Amino acid sequence: MAEGGKGGGAAELEERLEGLKVNGIEAELEEGEIASSPAAAAAGRPDKFGDVVAKHPLEHSWAFWFDNPSGKSTQTTWGSSLRHVYTFSTVEDFWCLFNNVRQPSQLILGADFYCFKAGIEPKWEAPKCASGGKWTMSTLRGSKATFDTFWLHTLLAMIGEQFDEGDEICGAVVNVRARQDKISLWTKTASNEAAQISIGKQWKEILDQNEKINYMFHEDAIRQDKHAKNRYTV
Repeated sequence: MAEGGKGGGAAELEERLEGLKVNGIEAELEEGEIASSPAAAAAGRPDKFGDVVAKHPLEHSWAFWFDNPSGKSTQTTWGSSLRHVYTFSTVEDFWCLFNNVRQPSQLILGADFYCFKAGIEPKWEAPKCASGGKWTMSTLRGSKATFDTFWLHTLLAMIGEQFDEGDEICGAVVNVRARQDKISLWTKTASNEAAQISIGKQWKEILDQNEKINYMFHEDAIRQDKHAKNRYTV
């Protein structure tokens, strides 16, 4: 990565994380507490003097999506069990949502949890995803702390525009499975090898990982299913 780029290791990201905890929002919410609905929080939070605190807008709006495994067994078409959770566009709304939803390690087996740019559905055939692909990183089942940390740092890197090729980013997804959990980073132009390699390398730096990760084209996954091969590796 070029000097002065947007990326950075886990330590650097932790420093950026502190800067995103605006007005102590994270500290105000105890683990598992649901203090108010996202809609109420979106109206602004008063400070100790009763004044409404100005929010800090993100460059893009983002949306959380959830695919419930209990609905997958009865769905007639793929993706019909996918549900939009909430769209956020400020730092404060992100932390409000993040602190009031389950961490990946707390989700039931078979669940898929997504965070995508607003306006992009997390489906292979979606217009912004159809020509794209994904980088995938796996963690062994039982590595709960690592899994949750990877997810948080991936989210912060996306919404904080930490990737040099940020326009290529569609979103990220966690897949909770029996043997190993996965986090995938979806991009929109799979054929742009230089951009995808840049994203893959930066993602590894952000998560402070040395293990190789692979990139697969959505087109290959659709056509070849389990026989699809990875195109890029970093």
